[in-house]
Amino acid sequence: LVTSQLATSGTVLGITDRFRRAGFQGLRPRNPADAALGMRTVGASAAPKQSRKPHRGNRRCLSMVVRATGSGGMNLVFVGAEMAPWSKTGGLGDVLGGLPAAMAANGHRVMVISPRYDQYKDAWDTSVISEIKVVDRYERVRYFHCYKRGVDRVFVDHPCFLEKVRGKTKEKIYGPDAGTDYEDNQQRFSLLCQAALEVPRILDLNNNPHFSGPYGEDVVFVCNDWHTGLLACYLKSNYQSNGIYRTAKVAFCIHNISYQGRFSFDDFAQLNLPDRFKSSFDFIDGYDKPVEGRKINWMKAGILQADKVLTVSPYYAEELISGEARGCELDNIMRLTGITGIVNGMDVSEWDPIKDKFLTVNYDVTTALEGKALNKEALQAEVGLPVDRKVPLVAFIGRLEEQKGPDVMIAAIPEIVKEEDVQIVLLGTGKKKFERLLKSVEEKFPTKVRAVVRFNAPLAHQMMAGADVLAVTSRFEPCGLIQLQGMRYGTACACASTGGLVDTIVEGKTGFHMGRLSVDGNVVEPADVKKVVTTLKRAVKVVGTPAYHEMVKNCMIQDLSWKGPAKNWEDVLL
Repeated sequence: LVTSQLATSGTVLGITDRFRRAGFQGLRPRNPADAALGMRTVGASAAPKQSRKPHRGNRRCLSMVVRATGSGGMNLVFVGAEMAPWSKTGGLGDVLGGLPAAMAANGHRVMVISPRYDQYKDAWDTSVISEIKVVDRYERVRYFHCYKRGVDRVFVDHPCFLEKVRGKTKEKIYGPDAGTDYEDNQQRFSLLCQAALEVPRILDLNNNPHFSGPYGEDVVFVCNDWHTGLLACYLKSNYQSNGIYRTAKVAFCIHNISYQGRFSFDDFAQLNLPDRFKSSFDFIDGYDKPVEGRKINWMKAGILQADKVLTVSPYYAEELISGEARGCELDNIMRLTGITGIVNGMDVSEWDPIKDKFLTVNYDVTTALEGKALNKEALQAEVGLPVDRKVPLVAFIGRLEEQKGPDVMIAAIPEIVKEEDVQIVLLGTGKKKFERLLKSVEEKFPTKVRAVVRFNAPLAHQMMAGADVLAVTSRFEPCGLIQLQGMRYGTACACASTGGLVDTIVEGKTGFHMGRLSVDGNVVEPADVKKVVTTLKRAVKVVGTPAYHEMVKNCMIQDLSWKGPAKNWEDVLL
């Protein structure tokens, strides 16, 4: 756990000792000031009972302590645009799927709020309806709920989520195609933020054997990425100014700084916020998208209005404040507020070589060498490469977009296969130009390279188990999940030296570092290609040696679960 901070003074932050006091427990009576909130609760009833499954259960100098009712823990309310396994496009969904359950296991009362993009069969209608003001009209939203792994999962139901994404939850959350946003994303996520603020006060949730009733107003909202950047603003302007949520706090977590929610400055009027917040959004960059010149920036506002700012690895936190290139023009803001980096965990039940149903042979650390060799042979046969366990096999799995560097990887392949007896399997979908590149490299080297350009979860598991080396050529990587999954299966990682890859891969122990690659996604730098070639050649030569066998063991004996990260989050929030 590393904290990058410049401002730690309570005076600078405007925080007083009153925030240290235990606040009101339970749901407050409806306040006459609610009329000023721009939202109305139309109906309220308890969520249907579900089967109960028992569960076990510093950036700034002033503490943020909020106690759960009847417990020594906190009331935590995570809010995000994705929540695995119900919705996911990347690491954000995985975090909101795994971290809350680990926090609940530590004795906290935990809720996650996300849009209802589909008709999830395990989520029930609570019959609670709110009317939320969006731009100049009121929108009616419903709340669906399920209780799993000690966590209340709440889904905000509205046509702007359901009708756009239904049946395509894993690919159409933000836009109809990769790189294209829905035109009403501002309205959609403004609605999410405001609807989420109502939930702790109006939903009577009683599935948890240790807690019951509404969460009340003593809560910590944990906001995630730009889609929730407005929540702290609405909390202050609509609630705290009216004596509601007086002791509530907001933590804002950055999962990827490159997506900031930049819109026309004229759009600020649509957010229904007082002018005093305008400076928190005000932003000028050198780009002409979505408009040229002055803009509003949701992530900037989320950072400035939050009580604590976090991100998903210590090294990424350092990169974000290092300069304009890696801080994406918000580096100066984060140097002002400070930022704490905590490495993510992973779902060790879904990714488990001992019981993975997709593997030809299951294995553990004691049988890994033979198990991986047998799975390699099965993988070679599956993709149509010559079956030979002695040939080193390199895998690349990732979204086909600039961040992941598929173009750098593909540019390096000719020199690697020309000089080394090696096989390479590529798996990914994304931008069409990168999909074409993958197919073209297979056509050039049909006996050594296979490219699978489609979503294929079973193959991803098989590649993790069958590969000797996992190539991660990210131009930047906030935390990275792929390398954690690889190590879980005893697969050493050859990775770029950025973000969470620096924090999780140890040179010579669990993998190989390439050095830092250029963040410019518009060009493939020859120096970057050389780094990839050199490192993969070095890794391939180690495969099969005693040093490599030790690497396999080192990878597999680690605890890569959410247990450690949850404790670090707890230390920061308490």
